[in-house]
Amino acid sequence: MSLQTPRARLSAPGVLFAVLGAAAMLAPFMTLAANRIVAGDAVPIWAVVPVSQMIPGLAAILAGLALGLPARHVGLRLAGPLVGLAGLLWLLVQGAPALLEGAGDYARVSPAAGFWCLLVIFALLMADAITAMKPGPFQRALLLTAVLGALSVVLGSGALAPLSVMQEFAARRDAFASEATRHLWLAFGSLGMAGLIGFPIGVLSHRKPALRSAILPVLSFLQTIPSLAMFGLMIPLLGWVSATVPGARSMGIAGIGFAPAFVALVLYSLLPVVGNTVAGLAATPPQALNAARGIGMTAAQRLWRVELPIGLPVILTGLRIVLVQNIGLAVIAGLIGGGGFGTFVFQGLNQTATDLILLGALPTVALALTAAIVMDILVDLTRRLPKETP
Repeated sequence: MSLQTPRARLSAPGVLFAVLGAAAMLAPFMTLAANRIVAGDAVPIWAVVPVSQMIPGLAAILAGLALGLPARHVGLRLAGPLVGLAGLLWLLVQGAPALLEGAGDYARVSPAAGFWCLLVIFALLMADAITAMKPGPFQRALLLTAVLGALSVVLGSGALAPLSVMQEFAARRDAFASEATRHLWLAFGSLGMAGLIGFPIGVLSHRKPALRSAILPVLSFLQTIPSLAMFGLMIPLLGWVSATVPGARSMGIAGIGFAPAFVALVLYSLLPVVGNTVAGLAATPPQALNAARGIGMTAAQRLWRVELPIGLPVILTGLRIVLVQNIGLAVIAGLIGGGGFGTFVFQGLNQTATDLILLGALPTVALALTAAIVMDILVDLTRRLPKETP
C-alpha cells in the first residue's frame, strides 16, 4: 500500500510508523530506580547520555524512520529498521552505565515505554519490508538465522549487562536454564503427545463421519474453557489419580506441578490437531483418490502416499497453531508449580519486580515468534513439493 504525493510515492505503513516513532521519542526512554522493586524515574531520550553520545543514536533512529517512507525502494525500507535498531542499541548500551554512575550500589536501570514502542515500530517496519520482498522459505530461514545470530552476539557480548533484566538473569542463570528446559518440554512435549493422540483420531474421523460429529464438538468445548480454569480443573483430578492409582505418584503424577500443566496443554492441542487432520485429508481431489483405487492401492497406501502428502500443509498449519499456543499457555504452568518461564513472571508479579516479569516474558515471545516463522517455512516447503515433483 502506498500514498501518492506530488513528488514521491510514500509507503502508508512507513508514514504511520514514522508518526508513531516520532511520538514514541517523546516518551521516557529509560528509567532509573534506587533498587529493583521501587518505581524508577523516567529519563527522556535526550537525557540518557551526553549530547556527543546521543547524536549518533538519535540520528540513526530518525534515519531508520525516514528510510521506511519510500514505497518503491524495498531495500531501503529493510535497511531503515536495521539502522534504527542499531541506534536503539547504541543508546541503550551507552545510557545504562552512564545513568548508573554514582546512583548507588542497588540502583537499577531499565528500558522504558519509549524504547519498547520504538522497538515494536522498527520490528513492524522490518516485517512490512520483508513481506513486500516476498522471500522464499530459504531466504526467510537465512533472515531468521541472521537475526538470531545477531541477537546471540549482542547478548553474549555482555554489552547489555548493566540493564536490570540482565542482572535478574545473572542472578538466576542456573534456574533460567532449568525453567527454559521445562518450558520447552511443556510446549513441544504436549505438541508431540497431542499429535500421537490426535492424528489417529483425525484419520478415523475423516473415514467415519459419525465419529467426527461426536468428537469435534467435545474438543471444541474443551477449547472454550478458560486456560486458568483448565489448569485449575487438573489439580483435583490428577490429585485424585495420584492418591488412588498405584504407581502414579512415582511417575510424577500429582495435583500440582508439571503433570496437570502438561495434560491441560494436551487437551487444548487436540482440536487444532484433529480438526486440521480432517480438513487436510479431505482436501484430496476425488480424481486422485479414484486413480489411486484404480491402480490397486489399499486404504493405508492411499493415506500415506496420496492423502497425507496433499493434506500435509493443512496439518502442519494446525501444528503451528498448537505450538505457538502452547508456548504462550505454558506460562500459566508457573502458577501451579509446573515450571517454565511463567515461574519468573509470577515471581515478578508477587515481588512487583517488572524486570523479573520481563525475564519470563521476553524469551517466551522470542520463542513463539521463532517457532511461528519456522513452522511457516515448513508449511511453504510442503506446499511447494507437488509443484516441484515431476
